[in-house]
Amino acid sequence: MSAAYFIAGTDTDVGKTTVAAGLLHAAQLAGLSTLGAKPVASGCEVTPKGLRNSDALALMAQSTVKLPYERINPFAFEPAIAPHLAAREAGVDLSVAGLLGPMREVLAQGADFTLIEGAGGWRVPLSHHANLSDLAIALKLPVILVVGVRLGCISHALLSAEAIARDGLQLAGWVANIVDPRTSRLEENLASLAERLPAPCLGRVPKLKIASAEAVAEHLQIDLLD
Repeated sequence: MSAAYFIAGTDTDVGKTTVAAGLLHAAQLAGLSTLGAKPVASGCEVTPKGLRNSDALALMAQSTVKLPYERINPFAFEPAIAPHLAAREAGVDLSVAGLLGPMREVLAQGADFTLIEGAGGWRVPLSHHANLSDLAIALKLPVILVVGVRLGCISHALLSAEAIARDGLQLAGWVANIVDPRTSRLEENLASLAERLPAPCLGRVPKLKIASAEAVAEHLQIDLLD
């Protein structure tokens, strides 16, 4: 197996990074080399080494192919706001062209299992004219969709899947991340998602007390990916 995927969420705070780290760990357990990247991140912490994002660091921790932080997360912003707004405040012009080079370098490392993680939902803006989804389109990557299971998740998931298909990309698989275990009719909601999403469910991640990559990986099946 040697493959790369773009990992997207149905919304913000649905556990994209938690699931991405779990997928990378599951790939390691299968004997694969791994590499995760976060092209754009806001909500970064100021450190002596520069701005650092917890999501990007989590991906690095589960990557067996080691690269400097700046190559994993080339665009980092301090405010925890939408990336295009954070970039504007920092005086940085975000563009698909500016992200393509760094992410092609990541893909060129040739890891057996590579994940490039988006930010927020599928249509997060990069600029006035571009969205982060345009990067996935330019890279022609199949998509893994993280569905934050809570009230309203079916519509969010189906709309995201429709947009991914309309953009000409393959939905390779999806993960049910149960962010609200008290969701009414939980099993019925999960069954509806499985019936309607045109891709295999790679796993159901329960609400974990400690959502470590190791714990999440136990609930995932990467062998269901093409």
